[in-house]
Parts: sequence; structure tokens; C-alpha cells
Amino acid sequence: MGLLWMQVLETLLYGGLGIVLMLASIYVFDLIVPYNFNRELKEKNVAAGFLIAGIFISVAIIIRTVII
Repeated sequence: MGLLWMQVLETLLYGGLGIVLMLASIYVFDLIVPYNFNRELKEKNVAAGFLIAGIFISVAIIIRTVII
């Protein structure tokens, strides 16, 4: 039973780490690129939404590969 709780704890830690890294990556991208994505998303700019989604997907793939 102890092994099960350890696996649950590891899953929660890796999930939390993944979320923190994804938020950090979008923050760094926001600092590097001189473009106001928040304003564009509020104005319903679909291209900006696709770019942000692409960033999240690519970072998620990298994090998944590193964790496994």
C-alpha cells in the first residue's frame, strides 16, 4: 500500500512541476517577444491563440520526454 501512495505523490509532483514549467515558459516567451499577446487574445486574434497553444504543446512534449 505504501508503494501506491508513493506513486500518487510522484504523479502529483510531476504534474505540478509540469504546470509551473509551462507557465514559466510562456512568461519567458512574453518577455522575449516584443508583442502584447494579452491584448491580442482579448481582441480575439486567432493567430495569437494558435501561437500560445503551440508553445504550450511543445513545452508539454519536452517536459513529458524529460520526465519519462
